[in-house]
Amino acid sequence: MPQPRESQIKQYLTKYKNPVTTNGDVMNALRHYRGLQAKLSPFVFDDGTRQELCCLEGTIPVQYKGSTYNIPLCIWLMQQHPLVAPLVFVKPTADMQIKVSKHVDYNGKVYLPYLSDWSQASSDLLGLIQVLVIIFSEAPPVFARPRNARPYPAYTGQQGYPGSEPSYPYPTQPTMPYPVQPPAQPAYPTQYPPYPGAANTPYPAYPSPSQPQPSADGSATIGEEHIRASLLSAVQDKVRRRVRELSSQVQAELDVLSGTERDLQQGKTKLDETVQKLEQEQTALDERLGLLREKNAEMDAAIARMEGEEQMDIDEAVITTAPLYKQLLQTFAEENATQDAIYHLGESLGQHGIDLDVFLKQVRTLSRRQFMLRATMQKCRQRAGLSG
Repeated sequence: MPQPRESQIKQYLTKYKNPVTTNGDVMNALRHYRGLQAKLSPFVFDDGTRQELCCLEGTIPVQYKGSTYNIPLCIWLMQQHPLVAPLVFVKPTADMQIKVSKHVDYNGKVYLPYLSDWSQASSDLLGLIQVLVIIFSEAPPVFARPRNARPYPAYTGQQGYPGSEPSYPYPTQPTMPYPVQPPAQPAYPTQYPPYPGAANTPYPAYPSPSQPQPSADGSATIGEEHIRASLLSAVQDKVRRRVRELSSQVQAELDVLSGTERDLQQGKTKLDETVQKLEQEQTALDERLGLLREKNAEMDAAIARMEGEEQMDIDEAVITTAPLYKQLLQTFAEENATQDAIYHLGESLGQHGIDLDVFLKQVRTLSRRQFMLRATMQKCRQRAGLSG
């Protein structure tokens, strides 16, 4: 079966939290184990929710008693990969039967310390598959079903073992043949590099019920100890998974609440600054309003006083306090009058009211007078100590 191209695998991972890291992990595993194939399939959780997840489905070569066997399995990658450990299921074909052990339960789900102790920094798919090769070479997860035996029930995702919730589903239709006898020309090398640390680091101890050994006719004896071990493993895995889900949910809610608290604190600071600024502006506005009312009262009093008096001379309305100021006032008024006279002479010339000779003569005279007036004003301002 042809492998999907890397671009197609990237399309499978568009909804994943870390698509680049997950794609590199998948491609690395597929390069070493070409019996596996990546595809996108629906996955049903215990609560009935469905997700489209990427899975590696196919076979891995395992050495057992000097022969090479292809073990069928399916590895499901969660959308949080590699933060969350994948789920591994043994996928027996029609002529095979699951061998229950401390690592595999009745539904074919695989339990390993490598999965329970999964770490983003030190765990990956290639290491997981290498551990599976080592474990299955010691205790194969499947054996040949006798021809006259009842077929192994296909798991549909709605059934479970006694006293437990339905376990994770996996595809039931076989897609990869499982050779009961060693192939004449194995498609896989018989030697694989061991998983790093596997030779020196023993696995944590599991419950040690006696493992069923295949008999001459291919059958196996399953006792209560195996059932109990399988149930305990399933319950422990479910509890751990539930605790991780609740912890992640609570942490996400705490992050949201922390962000909301920060936003509220920032908003409170801005509101306090705005209120303080408005109070300052209100104080300044009250002061200006009081001053405006005082000036308005003074104007009303002046108007009332002027209404009772006789008509006054405009020239006598402005009284200076010193002769110098009076001279400055008179000079200013005369200079403005001179400026107006020059303006009207220009208007008359434009309307042909006067001749050009008359205009030039009068303008020359007025300009000299205006210069003298401006010089007088400048000298008066200097004597009075006025600016400019």
